[in-house]
Amino acid sequence: MPHKVLVVEDDAAIREALSYNLGREGYQVDSVADGAAALAAVRKSTPDVVILDLMLPGMDGFEVTRALRKDNNVPILMLTARDDEIDRVLGLELGADDYLTKPFSMRELLARVKAMLRRVEMEHSGAKPAASETLTSGNLVIDTTRHEVTLDGSVLDLKPKEYELLLFLMQNRGRAYTREQLLEQVWDWEFSGGSRTVDVHVRWLRSRIEADAENPQRIITVRGVGYRFEG
Repeated sequence: MPHKVLVVEDDAAIREALSYNLGREGYQVDSVADGAAALAAVRKSTPDVVILDLMLPGMDGFEVTRALRKDNNVPILMLTARDDEIDRVLGLELGADDYLTKPFSMRELLARVKAMLRRVEMEHSGAKPAASETLTSGNLVIDTTRHEVTLDGSVLDLKPKEYELLLFLMQNRGRAYTREQLLEQVWDWEFSGGSRTVDVHVRWLRSRIEADAENPQRIITVRGVGYRFEG
């Protein structure tokens, strides 16, 4: 059964181009032109991925993302016409999984959608890494069989990408990775100016797993390089 993709874009030419190219790739595509219609479409058709324009009439992409994240974990690829870091970071903080800045290549967009769907399929199939089924760092435990992270015995409510980033760092503890390497290993796409994505997710993780997020003892910043996991 083909994956379902919802395109939310008020520009008719872009909306049609996205729908056409996604359809050629074998996806079942629905498209709407505003935020209210997007929320209704998600509730009705439960898409596998939402491609969401930031600048929408009425309810913008930020508001749509905030509303969706109240009760839905569908992957969101946000499109923004402005190369503004504040917009991109805010979108990620609200719950978007990835973003592209217009103008973008259709090839890159299709690659991002494919990567997001691959991660969803792995989660639904129960696929787990070949590493040990349980990874520990003091009171922090990852159970890869259950796809679950606990701290002091309490389950942490992590976003999918937070879980994947933490898992990768713990599997490779003691080794420093650049932001570009983490993008390639965890996000499945080559670096294209999106290193802030990594920083935002590291900040989220620190707020959840560190006793003092301002003085982290687990996810360490390696000056001039990136990050490594200790413990």
